[in-house]
Parts: sequence; structure tokens; C-alpha cells
Amino acid sequence: MRAARLIKMVLLLQSRPSMTAAELAAELEVSERTITRDALALSEAGVPVYADRGRTGGYRLIGGYRTRLTGLARDEAEALFLSGLPGALRDMGLEDTASTARLKLAAALSPALKDAPRSAAQRFHLDAPGWYQEPRTPELLAPVAEAVWDDRPVGARYRRPDGEVTRELEPYGLVLKAGVWYVCARAGGSWRTYRVDRFTAVELRAGHFVRDPEFDLPSFWAERAAEFARSLLRAEVTLRLTEAGARRLAHVTDRAAAEEALAAAERDAEGRLTATLRVEDEEVAYGQLLALGPEAEVLAPETLRERFARAARGLAELYGEPRPRRPQR
Repeated sequence: MRAARLIKMVLLLQSRPSMTAAELAAELEVSERTITRDALALSEAGVPVYADRGRTGGYRLIGGYRTRLTGLARDEAEALFLSGLPGALRDMGLEDTASTARLKLAAALSPALKDAPRSAAQRFHLDAPGWYQEPRTPELLAPVAEAVWDDRPVGARYRRPDGEVTRELEPYGLVLKAGVWYVCARAGGSWRTYRVDRFTAVELRAGHFVRDPEFDLPSFWAERAAEFARSLLRAEVTLRLTEAGARRLAHVTDRAAAEEALAAAERDAEGRLTATLRVEDEEVAYGQLLALGPEAEVLAPETLRERFARAARGLAELYGEPRPRRPQR
């Protein structure tokens, strides 16, 4: 533990002109007294750590010293590819690994490029969860991530609407979609996708599984996500749309379904489009299409049309008569 901290301290000092004891203590999560002892230990080991005294003092490496301990380990190199996903790294327990990898990379850069990592970090950031959602890290994400990294099979208990089931899985990859973690795995020779927050137990098995070289995680997820989206659209609604309604349809309903409906739509003499839209169910369609207001008229099913008619009557009653003005005092 201390050896790793000493190496990290050298890399920190190599990547910056100087650092105060307080800055080093904050980076290494130790006390300033520990930093003093570590600096002395490095000096005794032949690393030229020099301490500048005074209020503006700190620690620095002298004589152009550069450590050769900048080679990336495999897990550090892999973590670098996720360095733009700080939340994901933290959730999977890889934050420290990525931090060490970035330090090694910074230490290996020439002085002219020292600001490159910070420059990029200040210009690009990914915030995966959707608005108004408080992301929650699944309790068993860390062991699932470990199994994915090491190609380890797992035994898992999974919670479904009809109860818990037990599965033996070969976890191939993790996907973070709108703040929700999914694992793509092979189970009994077939491919499955599971929500990580529905695992109630995960146990790593001995040994390693042989990864299918043909498996491509982005392609697999894109295909499964499209299948899932299509499977949700089990009902149909017939609409008459104005031009404005047609333009806004994809913004309030499933985009692919909206594009499909508009591509097959027929235009009447008044220029309005009659389209058949695939939706999840009437309840969902009501909430989505209500946002189009008078730009969309529901023609079928009759039950949904009547619901919109009731809503229209209620709005007319609410907004039809001008509100009486309050007497001025």
C-alpha cells in the first residue's frame, strides 16, 4: 500500500512543477505528516525530492529527474478508455486505477503537453443519466464489473416480476443506458440482457470462460435496444396531423415509429396527414399526443378519441370564459 502511494507521489511531482504538502495530502488521501515521512523515504531511496520552505513552498523533483515507472499495466490501460466516464469508473470500482493510469500518462508527456489532460477535461464531459433522475449505483455492480473484466463466469440470482430465478452467466459487457446499468451475457448458449440492479446475489465462479471473438458489444446492444423498443409498441393509433403536428410527432413519441408512420401517411385535400402510429398502449399514447394539442386529431381507437374529446371539453370550460378581474384597491 505504501509502495503504491510513494510511486503515485513521484508521478504527481513529475507531472507538476511543485506541490504543497496539503495538495499532496489531498491527492493521496493521507495526512500532511505522512507526506513529510514519505518525502524523506523517497530521498533516502535516491529520489531527489526537494522541500521548499516558507508559505509558498512545497515539494518538487530536482535535476530533471524522471521515473521509469510509467509503463501502464493492463487494467490501467483498459481504464484509460473509460476516462471520459468518471461516474461509471467510480461505480465499477475503477476510479483509483484510472487515476494512476492518467498520472503515468501525464508523467510520460513532454513539458509542452503537460496541460493536455486538463485541457481536454475542461472541454468535454459526459453526464449519462437523464434529467430529473437521481442515479443509483447497483449494489452488485462491482462484482459484475470484475467478472466482465476478467472473463469470469458467475452464478446469479435475478429478480423478475414472477419471482427470483437462478442463472449461470458468462458476462461479456456492461452498458450504461440513461443512468441504468445492464449486463450483456451468455446463458445456456443464448444471449441475454439483464438489469444489474435486479441482481440479488452474484458469485464469481472459478476459472475463466472463452470469449467469443465475434461478439461486438456496441452492435449487440444496438440490435437488442431496437428489438426492445419495437416490442413495447403493441397498439396502434390513427391520427390526422397538421404540418406542425407532423414535424413535432417524433419529439413526443418513439422516433422510429413516428418516422415509419409519416412515411406511409396519406395527405387529404386540406393538406393534413392521416397516419397510423404504433404506440405502447392507449394510456401512454394519451400522455404523448396530448402535447401536440390541436395539431393532432385522434381518429381511432374510439375509446382514445373520446378521452381526448373529454379533455377538450374540460379545457374549453377552463379557458372558454375570461376570468373576472380582481377589483383594484
